[in-house]
Amino acid sequence: QVRLVESGGGLVQAGGSLRLSCAASGSIFSIGTMGWYRQAPGKQRELVATITSRGTTNYADSVKGRFTISRDNANNTVYLQMNSLKPEDTAVYYCKGSSYDMDYWGKGTLVTVSS
Repeated sequence: QVRLVESGGGLVQAGGSLRLSCAASGSIFSIGTMGWYRQAPGKQRELVATITSRGTTNYADSVKGRFTISRDNANNTVYLQMNSLKPEDTAVYYCKGSSYDMDYWGKGTLVTVSS
């Protein structure tokens, strides 16, 4: 089993920055790609960014140039640096870890961007 715990969410003004963290514990040796997803009220969960075990990254078009995903394998943590935040970035942000046969999700952290 893998446990993922997100932190770093909060309330920020438009144009501001936040850094989210996702700490992994348990059978983390099985985890390859890690990712951040978000779900706004009344909307479906969507991909924000992913990073493979080798560091290859992928971003949603809506966050390219503003968000940066990174991972610290030694500390089993994935980060999401979010800059130039917009009100439309308001959502619950979830961390996901994928092994060869299973996806693991954290419980999420709320990010609210005020205009």
